[in-house]
Amino acid sequence: MSSQSVKTQRQDAGKPSIIKSKSVSSKQRKAGVQHPPVYRMTSKRREKTCESSLERLPPEIILRILSFLDAGSFFCISFINKHFHALSNSNAMWYQFYICECTKKKKASQENQMICDLGVVGVQERPKRYWRNKFFKEISGLNVNKWRTKLRRIDPYSGLPRHTEDVIRSLCITWEITVTDGRGRQSTFEQSHASFSSTAVFVFWGAVSWPPFNQLTSLELHGVLRVPLDCPAPYRPGWKSVMSKIKLQGEHSELCVSDKIVKMLYVGKGVTLGFWKDQWEIAFVMVNLHNHRLVERSLPLSISPCTAAGVSALFDDVDPEYGLHGYTAYIELHNTVRVIMSGRFSQLFCRRDQISNGYLPLEVISENNRSPNTHLAGDVSLPWRTEALHGTVKDCCMINLTVWDEAKQPFWCVSAPVVMTKASRDTVSYDFDGGSLSVLYQDSEGRVEMRLKQMEYEEQYFVVNLVIYIAVAKVNKHFGRDY
Repeated sequence: MSSQSVKTQRQDAGKPSIIKSKSVSSKQRKAGVQHPPVYRMTSKRREKTCESSLERLPPEIILRILSFLDAGSFFCISFINKHFHALSNSNAMWYQFYICECTKKKKASQENQMICDLGVVGVQERPKRYWRNKFFKEISGLNVNKWRTKLRRIDPYSGLPRHTEDVIRSLCITWEITVTDGRGRQSTFEQSHASFSSTAVFVFWGAVSWPPFNQLTSLELHGVLRVPLDCPAPYRPGWKSVMSKIKLQGEHSELCVSDKIVKMLYVGKGVTLGFWKDQWEIAFVMVNLHNHRLVERSLPLSISPCTAAGVSALFDDVDPEYGLHGYTAYIELHNTVRVIMSGRFSQLFCRRDQISNGYLPLEVISENNRSPNTHLAGDVSLPWRTEALHGTVKDCCMINLTVWDEAKQPFWCVSAPVVMTKASRDTVSYDFDGGSLSVLYQDSEGRVEMRLKQMEYEEQYFVVNLVIYIAVAKVNKHFGRDY
């Protein structure tokens, strides 16, 4: 462009230009009404700029950013920024963080020193995300040998680990519920509070709003282990393990009991749903978790490999009645506040001729032998509380049952709600002047039948009959028999 043309453009810059219509084509006239061109940054250019800005960040800042992301967030970030995705899986970077953390705690082992000698190649030979998981396990204090040693200390009365609550609190283990509707949409709720007993953990969810129950298809219970970082709990990286999955729309659901405000529905595996009365809207969810291998079940397999629950006993070809004797049972009735009844019973047995209808009966308390009679401390009730209301359901509580075999290994563990109802038939008793009541629990592995007598004036309940029925199929599978 010549200097004269540039000078002419500068002089006419402040004056409006008059364009005659005859000298403008139709294409030019259409272009004249359009907005001036806007040059937008392309995705590749924006991604390159973002990558270059991330590369200039110090490693400790990158770690701080990544610490707020869990595994799911890392997956989502990979679609947004390739550099973030590379950092989240970089063995070299996470190994440096892991070594720094071990150095702070003075826990650098010979394995770490050997990898240091190998250099970058030795570090990169590990699988993807190996050092990231090692780093988060280190800062979360997951000393597997330490808490397993604690859990080996058994309470001689209940027969269960006595330090389950201490281990769960030290590892910061919590539980979450995820519900899924017919369209596949999921909603996750964190626990409101949890209360511990010697045999179980009672977990409660009192969220303000739940999805409509008639639209839900399944419910999943997750054990959650989060890294103790200085940030809100939902943003902490951690691990989840699926403890149970329940189909909600089925015939297995049964109504437990109700009061003036709510009605309760037991859906299995220790999960009970509370609904507002006269409508199917969820008010709360309560879960009773048995303490047997609770820590292992709440952790993912990558952290704590949990052996199969159905461990078979060694075959004994000397004892012809193997699997019919030597049982011990511990039973406990409780609610969210206190223990209503507890008792330990040993040397339980069953004869071959007593096996009937596919069950092996273990007589714990009978009317002929009332020496171990157990009474209930106070009334049978189950308090509940949401963020808006609270109440108490009468004649309902939780049952925790642990049955051990002859080798003192937990054989059958139960933790579920039960209801006390009037007995179908009343027996004459000269020791008790009140009516007869019954408590019944049943699942695929067995059932528990308990009959109580009430003292009319003292308002006390006494257990006069207690029988534990174990499925013969379960006994045959465990002991390798054919009863």
